[in-house]
Amino acid sequence: MAERELITVTGSTGYVGGRLVPILLQNGYRVRCVTRSVGSLQDRDWTNDIEIVEADLEEKSEVFNALRGSDRAFYLVHSMSATRNFAEAEEKIAKNFVDVSDEAGLKQLVYLGGLGQDHVEKSAHLQSRQVVGRILASGSTPVTELRAAVIIGSGSASFEMLRSLVEVLPFMIVPKWVTKTKCQPISIGNVLENLLDVLGREETYNQVFEIGGSEVVTYREMMDMYAEVAGLKRRLILPVPVLTPRLSSHWVNLVSPLPFTLARALIDSLTTDVVAQGSGNELIPERPTEKLEDAIGKAVTRVKEMEIPTRWSDTSVFQDPARPEPSDPEWAGGRVLVDRRDQKTVMGMDTVMRTIKSVGGDTGWFAFDWLWAIRGFVDELLGGVGVRRGRRHPIDLRVGDTVDFFKVTLVSPTRLRLLAEMKVPGHAWLEWNVKETSTGTIVEQQALFVPKGVVGRAYWYFLLPAHILIWKRMLQNLVKLAEREE
Repeated sequence: MAERELITVTGSTGYVGGRLVPILLQNGYRVRCVTRSVGSLQDRDWTNDIEIVEADLEEKSEVFNALRGSDRAFYLVHSMSATRNFAEAEEKIAKNFVDVSDEAGLKQLVYLGGLGQDHVEKSAHLQSRQVVGRILASGSTPVTELRAAVIIGSGSASFEMLRSLVEVLPFMIVPKWVTKTKCQPISIGNVLENLLDVLGREETYNQVFEIGGSEVVTYREMMDMYAEVAGLKRRLILPVPVLTPRLSSHWVNLVSPLPFTLARALIDSLTTDVVAQGSGNELIPERPTEKLEDAIGKAVTRVKEMEIPTRWSDTSVFQDPARPEPSDPEWAGGRVLVDRRDQKTVMGMDTVMRTIKSVGGDTGWFAFDWLWAIRGFVDELLGGVGVRRGRRHPIDLRVGDTVDFFKVTLVSPTRLRLLAEMKVPGHAWLEWNVKETSTGTIVEQQALFVPKGVVGRAYWYFLLPAHILIWKRMLQNLVKLAEREE
């Protein structure tokens, strides 16, 4: 690597780009991120370590401003979820990049496209991906193109569609191609390694590399693998010849949070075999590829003692790119069911946090302690931890402490997060945040639940009326107790 080269990353707010940036920083590069809105990159761990350029890539002058002074660039732009003609938009942006890359004197352009043999009829999505590759290669700037099929990782659109289908539906009527079409999924970690491997290596210039994992499977086999890894019963799948991709995308839209246009493009692409041929890959350093089972395992292991799902996660791609990121789309990371409420008090933050941190043990749970006791008794009958553990200290809490049938996963002067260790069909948390205002303190309480399959969703909605009453009373009594203690 030339000393401190400036690497421009387009698509830095996307799934791959957002996970690539911190890895580039780790490897000593200077990084410029291109985005339509500066605000979209303000919540990242690495925001202060990068240069941000705001640009509309359909405007050639703005593309020039984005690339000026760069040594190399990653082209990770994707318009698949656009409501307009995404193929037309992608071609226009690619043509702008060709002209501007040559003018700006870029040393290399790295493009991540989609697998699919050139002589085989493909979906509009895959055709567009390969057309973009040809347009980028038509200029004088050296282009390195990597082609991948389904990327496995929390936040990947293809993986999130798989997750939604298997988690929600114990029985599925699917198009016949689900059991026939072959694909070669690859973990997000392996994709990022390959992107970094080709950067700055002249022998990879003007080459196309097809990358994939170690296994070639059907989409049904991926579903079966997901169910096994996630601890779900094997799904009953009935293939029929009459479901078109359009009908299938409507069906997916009913059970998945993915936008319809994105689901439609993905389903279209799954009707074509996407298997790496391996030509030219000897130019990329040989690395062990992650097994599909392990890749899925990382993507569904959303809960550790120090973690919470997407949008509340304190994890970072510096640790593992397969895990959820707070910046992922709302539909990424699986379904998170939330009851959020807040209440204002004149008490100071310290007083409120003292009361919050006294939860459990002799203090109880601020409301309906008899119901909590029954829940603990039932948990013991089911083989759970029950409520007998109590707590280590009446008011002091540390990460890892037990609080009846919860465990402390985060404690700070303004926050307390508890992970439920009781028997539930999913993962559950209770969290309190306090914020100081000019007139007092706002106490925010959240109950979060990541359901496991259909049973988990049924559990949440069946108990929701009782839970709403309990959580509402808990917050009210917590504030009253804080004011009385003061």
